[in-house]
Amino acid sequence: MGAPLRSEFAGSGPTRGVCPDPVRVMIVDDSLTVRTVFSRMIQQEDDMHIVATANTAESGLAELASVEPDVMLLDLEMPGMGGLEALPKIMAAAPDTKVLVISSLTADGAASTVKALSLGAADTMLKPRPGGFDDQYRSSLLGKIRALKGQTPDTLGKADGAAAATRRSGKSPQVVAIGASTGGIHALNLFLQQVPATFELPILVTQHLPASFVPVFAQQMETAAGRRAVLADEGVPIERGVIYIAPGHGHMVVRNSGGRRVLGLAYHPVKSGCMPSVDPMFETLAEAYDGHVAGVLLSGMGRDGTEGAHTILSAGGTIYAQSAETCAVWGMPRAIAEQGLAAAVLPPAELAEKLLASTGADAWQ
Repeated sequence: MGAPLRSEFAGSGPTRGVCPDPVRVMIVDDSLTVRTVFSRMIQQEDDMHIVATANTAESGLAELASVEPDVMLLDLEMPGMGGLEALPKIMAAAPDTKVLVISSLTADGAASTVKALSLGAADTMLKPRPGGFDDQYRSSLLGKIRALKGQTPDTLGKADGAAAATRRSGKSPQVVAIGASTGGIHALNLFLQQVPATFELPILVTQHLPASFVPVFAQQMETAAGRRAVLADEGVPIERGVIYIAPGHGHMVVRNSGGRRVLGLAYHPVKSGCMPSVDPMFETLAEAYDGHVAGVLLSGMGRDGTEGAHTILSAGGTIYAQSAETCAVWGMPRAIAEQGLAAAVLPPAELAEKLLASTGADAWQ
């Protein structure tokens, strides 16, 4: 019991053309059913290969060095060490392996998952209830695996895309807005840890997460940042020194009302298909603050935030982008970086330092 199960599914799956550089996937989950279903989904793909499975975290760690997976599917709730305890050890042993956390729907599962994401897990998938492993779930799972390997249109050529920042900083910011997705929670933690308590500008955050995870995420951001974090809602006034988090069910937007700036929620579809989306946050901030906005795009799949970033720049604001080599998925920051639209393209902590240096005296107590 607890031994690695490398040969559990070896040799099964269709015999089709072999991709020259398949995604090497490892599954660590105590459920034989889950391991079987995931393995069958993955083995149907020519560009993916199961290199190992394990039924405990201890087994997975023992197997890790010899199989060198690109992506690990990791269950957090297992007997023994458990995925959350094992995660730092996994990242230390295989820093190039991207960890996709398989999370339960419980409140405890949400807290553990957000903690795992803050520690450096790249992304999460909810573990469906019985009967939930349908085509839609399969498509989402495979899409995430490919993105973490860098095999999507917005990540191919990742290493070639770190164009030098050529745009100067714009108007002195009165607000900071951050957009993030896959890999973004870890990046957010690194960014916020560099922001001192004396920094008083409000910080707005849109992070792609399942809606049920957002309250836990807000609590963890409050701890990481050392300042109050508030879930956005209709009519909430924007105050100095506070972090505002987009809820999972609507876009966070900003309006001028009665001489002050307040939050609102919007539900319209956007080009990226995301809910919540970074674009409405950026676009409404650019108008409400007359361009006195510092926008930050951190790790994430897709192009959410690109259109909003252009709006901020057109209004005279500034955009910062996370560097390719530090992103779990270099999608959201990529277009900004490659077009030379960012004032800086750096790791999260260095982005924070760059942004702080650009602010005037009004940003501090």
